[in-house]
Amino acid sequence: MPLLARDYTYTDAHLHYVDFFQESAGMPALIEQMDEKRVEHVMLSGIPVAKKWSENEPKRPRYYAGDDGSAYWFTATDVLVAEAYKQLPTDQRHRFHPFLSGFNPNDKNSDAHIRRMLELYPGLWQGIGEVFTRHDDLTALIHGEPPRANSDAMDRVYTLAAEYDLPVMVHSNITSQRERNPLYLQEVEEPLRNHPRVRFIWAHAGTSMEIHRHQTKLEFLLPTLQRMLKAYANLYIDLSWTVREPYLLDEEGKPNAGWVKLVEEYPDRFMIGSDVVGRFDSIGKYMHGFDVFLDALPEEVAHKVARDNFLAVLPRPEGSAERVEP
Repeated sequence: MPLLARDYTYTDAHLHYVDFFQESAGMPALIEQMDEKRVEHVMLSGIPVAKKWSENEPKRPRYYAGDDGSAYWFTATDVLVAEAYKQLPTDQRHRFHPFLSGFNPNDKNSDAHIRRMLELYPGLWQGIGEVFTRHDDLTALIHGEPPRANSDAMDRVYTLAAEYDLPVMVHSNITSQRERNPLYLQEVEEPLRNHPRVRFIWAHAGTSMEIHRHQTKLEFLLPTLQRMLKAYANLYIDLSWTVREPYLLDEEGKPNAGWVKLVEEYPDRFMIGSDVVGRFDSIGKYMHGFDVFLDALPEEVAHKVARDNFLAVLPRPEGSAERVEP
């Protein structure tokens, strides 16, 4: 049955199968929501850290920011994702695109771990991420130095990603909660420049909920993205969660003309996602929440952003010179 005008189907380009306690509502619940909400494909990733229930906390936290307990790198998240994927019915597997995330971006052994996982589950992984580098208060809760997207360890990961033709989704805040300038931008630009063969997906375009709580809106974000998209052909932007508001839509819920123009200018470089963690009832709310912005785009561009662009950055099929057409 042909699509009605502006009746979108979606690819969720940013979804976590587990939460910060490595728990999930499970694949049947996810498939049910996908079918009900017209989500044809999902990026399927774990959560690279686990939240500790500290000895000093009387109640089990519900989120990583729920108390002062720390978080720690959790490699087994990739096994949870891989095993869930393997249990899918064969006719459903094409809808799921597993990304590998369970590694410490400050550990120069991480590329070796990724290679082992690629060999342990051959043909399963279609990308790397979401890699947690600078990530608000979560960064401070993890033991050790703050991870950087341009660390030596991540440089090794990007080299491996190019070898395997894997896109990399990186969460790297563009600034701190207080600085009204792109304080950490170099940490993103350096790998973009040094690894032109790697397709980088910048999670939330460098924004975050904590930054918004302190700064409301980053006025420099739009012109920064205009410059970067022109300069780096390997940069893709994940518009999930903290980008929809206050950037794509204004305080009245109307599309921002500057962002509409930017997406029109780079129609293949933007994708949308829910960023849900382990529970899937809200996928429809988040994905359909982009419809007002999508409706402001030319129809062909809107369908690319809603569904096709994420699929286009996935690895080429073995033996093919081209990536799969969505």
